[in-house]
Amino acid sequence: MSNNAVMVNAEGIVKSYISGNESLHILRGISFTIPPGLSAAISGRSGSGKSTLMNILGGLDRSDGGKAFVGGEEITALSEKALSDYRSRKVGFIFQFHYLLKDFTALENVMLPAYIAGMKKKQALERARELLSDVNMSDRAGHFPSQLSGGERQRVAVARSMVNDPDLILADEPTGNLDPDNSALVTELLFAGAEKWGKSLLVVTHDEKLAARASNRYVLENGLLSVAFP
Repeated sequence: MSNNAVMVNAEGIVKSYISGNESLHILRGISFTIPPGLSAAISGRSGSGKSTLMNILGGLDRSDGGKAFVGGEEITALSEKALSDYRSRKVGFIFQFHYLLKDFTALENVMLPAYIAGMKKKQALERARELLSDVNMSDRAGHFPSQLSGGERQRVAVARSMVNDPDLILADEPTGNLDPDNSALVTELLFAGAEKWGKSLLVVTHDEKLAARASNRYVLENGLLSVAFP
């Protein structure tokens, strides 16, 4: 865990896309911070740029301007090779679709990112088992994704996001495909896991109950970020 006073620091992030003869200004100078171990939720209409901002912070996309720091590291200045290393070291991802590998069990899906990153197999398995226990999936560890419900798959994805002990968890509509009961369960497990392991958490969501769990809430509209009030 970084000792920096701020885990995420976005300074004037700008992003545009070209559509025909038109330039679409998606992000118009986004600035915000997330302290270590705390959480933030960003809401907004579809197409408002929420996922684009998250992808920039996760090193999956490049901004056109501004700076972004995670754990004191300026990720907007990193090379492609350094960004790949950053994604495996510092960030855990959860998406609306679980992206579990269909030919691997729940346990194998959770341990694989750690094993690929260089962790010894025995240690990666032990870590994966512990995280599956955290999300109440120990009894389903040997099941394949096709044998799991939608809520169970997403709980496995939550466990997988933390296997490499990242500083930051980025969750893009993590309850978007779930019914209300499973949404509530995944929300609880996600925030409980982030708190237990001391992770900073950024959630992009339309789910008001999920957003309400965050320490700080924002709304992204017309390319600008504002504080959301209850």
